[in-house]
Amino acid sequence: MPVLYTPPTADQLRAVPGVRLGTAAAKIKSWARDDVVLILADPGTVAAGVFTRNRFCAAPVIVCREHLQRQHASGAGLRALLINAGNANAGTGDPGLADARAECIAVARMLDCAPEEVLPYSTGVIMEPLPLDRIIAGLPAAHAAARADGWFAAANAIMTTDTVPKGASRQVTIDGVVVTVTGIAKGAGMIHPDMATMLSFMATDAPVDAPLLAQIVRAVADVSFNGATVDGDTSTNDSFVLAATGRAALAPLRDPADPRVALLRGAIEACAVELAQAIVRDGEGATKFISIRVDGGRDVEECKRIAFGIAHSPLVKTAFFASDPNLGRIVCAIGNTAAPDLDPAGVSFWLDDVLVVDHGGRSARYREEDGKRVMQQQEIGIRVALSRGTAAATVWTCDFSHDYVTINADYRS
Repeated sequence: MPVLYTPPTADQLRAVPGVRLGTAAAKIKSWARDDVVLILADPGTVAAGVFTRNRFCAAPVIVCREHLQRQHASGAGLRALLINAGNANAGTGDPGLADARAECIAVARMLDCAPEEVLPYSTGVIMEPLPLDRIIAGLPAAHAAARADGWFAAANAIMTTDTVPKGASRQVTIDGVVVTVTGIAKGAGMIHPDMATMLSFMATDAPVDAPLLAQIVRAVADVSFNGATVDGDTSTNDSFVLAATGRAALAPLRDPADPRVALLRGAIEACAVELAQAIVRDGEGATKFISIRVDGGRDVEECKRIAFGIAHSPLVKTAFFASDPNLGRIVCAIGNTAAPDLDPAGVSFWLDDVLVVDHGGRSARYREEDGKRVMQQQEIGIRVALSRGTAAATVWTCDFSHDYVTINADYRS
């Protein structure tokens, strides 16, 4: 079960005016649950997304990028997202691309819209042919089931090795109008940021121009999903998409400097951070949730590099699982990823409130029992001070347990 995370209930995921969600069972794997999601958007909805940079990116990622580019170039909008779990449609070559385009055509015929107004997403086993016939056969049921309060059902249907559904909602008042933001996500393993780190689908009823929406998506991903890592492996299918239906009675948001944009972005960012942390808390086999902050760096990239160096070290992660304050492993991880000119004498780090290293050496106040106390907690904070600038970055990760190996060894069965 996830580390100190309670999944949302159906009534906690607020409906977004202009969006309906339906699910169906296509039986892509042997599980007895829905595994296809159809998200329907009212005409006039715009969308923006960020995707994996993995060179073996999945067929749906390629098609999504193409369709979003066409939408933005032509002024066309988003009418539907089609998501399936159990098969990634990645490493499938030209047949996989043909399948991704074919499922968009099938949805477009159902909705009487253009195929480029449909975005496909897949998650699951890589290098297996997409069961296109089963997915298309499930579309009528998913369409018939579509409802404004379908977020919780959709969050369940997109899971693979997740143990719980993940969703978040926020509301913010802008110019006296209540604006809603709701999102869902899936992810537990093969999690490492290179833009988005999993699948996440978010919507708001705010009226936002497509160029501004694209800026918001990128900025939000950088401070949320791009700070979540379970095992350092970036997936072939990572995608984060945000849709804006424009149903809220507001003047359109076009200018990044508009003070209303900051209010909306705050709500979107809060949802995204909650979802990103939920993914790490539900990391495959996780027993600890670890927040790593590096500050005093020359730039954000330096801080991120060192934070990820700690987060990705198998020696650090297994020490946290064992509750073993073998903290020289953290010192080693910092040194392995620091710039050549970093002076160790300027570096300090803490476990929660316990000063472990003070300006390059073991703190005179550090006691093994204090480190042990913190390491036994389910939620742990690490802070590293580099003392050579003003930049900072935060990364969230989890430990490595025996169950991580078991889950991934059995993943295809």
